[in-house]
Amino acid sequence: MCLVRKMSAGAAHNPDRRILELASKLTESSHDSDPVLLLTLRDILQSAAPGSKSLQNLKEDSYSYGLVQYCVLVLKQDYSRVDGRWTTAAALADVLSKCCVGLDPKNDADEFYSKLLPSAAVNMLVLGRRIQARYVRSVKDEKSGELLRCFRLVMDSLCWLFSGHVQLVELVWRQEHFLQLLMTDDVESGTAVMSVLQAILRANSSVLHQIPEETLHPILDELVYKLSASSNPVTGSSATRSLLLMVESNPQLVRIVGTRYKGLRSLLSKQWTGKGFGRELSRLLDILYSSTYQQEELQRLHRAACVIQAVWRGFRIRRRIRKLPGAVTSLQRSFRSKRDQEMKQQKRQREEEDLRERMKLQRLRAMREFREKQLTLLEIVHAGQMDKHIQETQERSAMMIQKLWRGYRERRQFLRQKQILKQYKAAVIIQRAAMRLLKKRRLIRESLSPWKKHQDLPDEEKLRLQQKVDARLQLHPAQQMSLEQSQDLHKKVQDRLGQFLLTRKQQQRCEQRREALLAHINTDIGMLMGAPSLKDATEKDVDLFTSRSVPVALKAKQCHSTMLKRSRWPWWKKLSDEFVEENDSIRGDIPDLEHGIIFMAGSKQP
Repeated sequence: MCLVRKMSAGAAHNPDRRILELASKLTESSHDSDPVLLLTLRDILQSAAPGSKSLQNLKEDSYSYGLVQYCVLVLKQDYSRVDGRWTTAAALADVLSKCCVGLDPKNDADEFYSKLLPSAAVNMLVLGRRIQARYVRSVKDEKSGELLRCFRLVMDSLCWLFSGHVQLVELVWRQEHFLQLLMTDDVESGTAVMSVLQAILRANSSVLHQIPEETLHPILDELVYKLSASSNPVTGSSATRSLLLMVESNPQLVRIVGTRYKGLRSLLSKQWTGKGFGRELSRLLDILYSSTYQQEELQRLHRAACVIQAVWRGFRIRRRIRKLPGAVTSLQRSFRSKRDQEMKQQKRQREEEDLRERMKLQRLRAMREFREKQLTLLEIVHAGQMDKHIQETQERSAMMIQKLWRGYRERRQFLRQKQILKQYKAAVIIQRAAMRLLKKRRLIRESLSPWKKHQDLPDEEKLRLQQKVDARLQLHPAQQMSLEQSQDLHKKVQDRLGQFLLTRKQQQRCEQRREALLAHINTDIGMLMGAPSLKDATEKDVDLFTSRSVPVALKAKQCHSTMLKRSRWPWWKKLSDEFVEENDSIRGDIPDLEHGIIFMAGSKQP
């Protein structure tokens, strides 16, 4: 035996002294006394309060020092020669389940969940199988009661284990040992196994959806066998509850049970009515009868669908037979049209071949005539002029070929350039229109905007200012800063940057509000500039110029008062066009403005 310490270097607590002593004793003890020593782990775990941090630390220490792993290994051995025998084995299974439930090791978590827990569940099933076999053989023996208590304790430990680790439910269900435990004629042990089955379904009811039907059929067969072959109410009640939980967890099993066990409903009604578990029995019968009704309804619908399909197929065949003469006529018409097209194509091909033959004959005739003409010229031309004549002929031929080739090339290039020229003209037109539109929008934007752009400085002015800046820098050079001053300056800059970032959103909102107010004022000013004279104004114009803007109303009042005052001046004061500011008395006479009104000359606020 070898116990390996797996404590991590950064443990948050010191290991318990009792765990260390137990690990050292197991290292030095013999193989037969190890299970008895491992039972002291139960007293160690019971010393801590349930759900406390100390209990969690004790479980982690047990796993870190290999005690939990060793419990899983010890469950496999034969307990016939161990002190306490099967009572010790059952108690050890109970200790193992209590150690595993609530344990979430920080180290080797994958090994714990993928290897240790499945091995513990399988070993508990094997241990339960061994105890069940000895209990069945010693039913009339005085040790049977102790074996039954041990078997129930092992089954309770198994239920406690997968209640804390639900992922083990599917593993337990698929094990062949679980089916062997269920396949027994003993009432007490069979009831205990069926209680485990019910606990599995309560812990994880969706496990039946993940298990194939080949695995479910033997368990269903055994439950139905117990209902049909046993007359004990305890067995019947447990089997009924188990079957009810299965069909309620997976409604698809209702169809399997209804088709696989056809006499089950009558058997349940006749044999188990009035045996003390009528509520579960009535629920199971209701589910099974509802499945039968659904099957009959499906069969009725299937027969109706067959009748509808037969009627439709007969109607379709009769309609096809009625349309057969028209189909034959259409087929003949299509065949004749296709035949005519083929004949026309053959005729066209023959005409093309005749044309090619005629063209070939024409070319041969022209070639023959050309050669005869050459021979005639050779007879006429003097022998000394023959080379000159041949050279002139070749030059004329070359010129003809070049002329034809250049014409073809220029025509092709002209077509290509024509398309490019067309695209170029279109691009020029689009650019001209776009530039005109952009210029128009820019002029409109500049006319509406109250802010005028500053004109760029000339080059001489820029050069003069640059020389002035350079002279200033030479007279007042930058001072060298120490490390402490640089750090202080950096801290100040960071503080200023933080303040700027904190107030940036508020400044942005204020800027947006100012821009909106400026746009509003510009709109109102434009409307006032385009207003008609008072002589031509109507009520609609008055409504248009009714503004809720206090600055606009104030400006309108001031301008109107100034114009009235200037109209009363003598003629010699009107000779000057300079702007005259308003007096303080005029500003003081301006009343408080209200929203939604327009100010008229000579009116007073009521």
